[in-house]
Formats: sequence, structure tokens, C-alpha cells
Amino acid sequence: MIIDKIENLDKYISLNPLFADVVKFLESNDLNTLEEGKHEIKGADLFINVQANPGKKLQDAVLEFHKKMIDIQIPVSDSETFGYTPVDELPEAEFNEQKDIAKLPDVEPQTYVTLNPGQMAIFFPQDGHAPCISESDCLRKVIFKIQA
Repeated sequence: MIIDKIENLDKYISLNPLFADVVKFLESNDLNTLEEGKHEIKGADLFINVQANPGKKLQDAVLEFHKKMIDIQIPVSDSETFGYTPVDELPEAEFNEQKDIAKLPDVEPQTYVTLNPGQMAIFFPQDGHAPCISESDCLRKVIFKIQA
């Protein structure tokens, strides 16, 4: 997991060649004005989900992880808290290969981190994360999904 400001994403391009495309997208798009929903950037290898939903309470957040995709999660409207547990420390979970996700609703994260607008969290396949924890009535966020 990496926590940083969005403006520093270019420092991580060496970690995945598609990160350069994310930087270009961010330079030419306003995250505040993107329509909700899925926007393809490079087909299934790189796309963005724009969401606006009520935030979840700490106890309602669900740990999840992916095997094929990296998430770059960016809160846009309000602060957002994420739970975190390394995947190798999580119990066995049913994995949906088609959706590339496993959810562990009854597992409490080991730790939490709160991000403000202008910051990002990069979650790799080894990072279990519980997103969307916020007191906001309408948490607007974007999630870049990147082929690992």
C-alpha cells in the first residue's frame, strides 16, 4: 500500500507502466466533473470507476482484495478512511475470479488510514483494504483499476 498526494503519482511510474497513463489522465481531466460510472482508458487493462455514495460506518466497511488489479483510490469530495490488512494475514475467502474480488465482511482490519481530497491510496494485490469509510452523505471518489 502506498499513501501519498496525487501530484506525486509520477514518482511511482516505475512500479507499473500503466501508471504513466493514469498521470496523463489526471493531467487532462477534472475528477470533480467526471460522470459517475465506468470510464475505459485502455480497455480492461486500465479504467476508472467514479462513485458518489453515502459513506460507511467503520463497522459496516468490508475488507476486500484483488489478484489481478491494482487500485488507486482517490477521495474527491470528502475525507475517506480505509481499513488495511495484508492479504497473507487474512483468513481464506471465496474469490470471484470473474470480478477479481474477494470480500471478508466479518474480518476487522488491522489498521486504518484517513485520506483527504488531493491524496491517494494505491492498493496492490497483496493489500486487503476496506474502503468508503466516511461520515459524508455523498462521498465522491474515483478508483483507477490497473492491470497488475
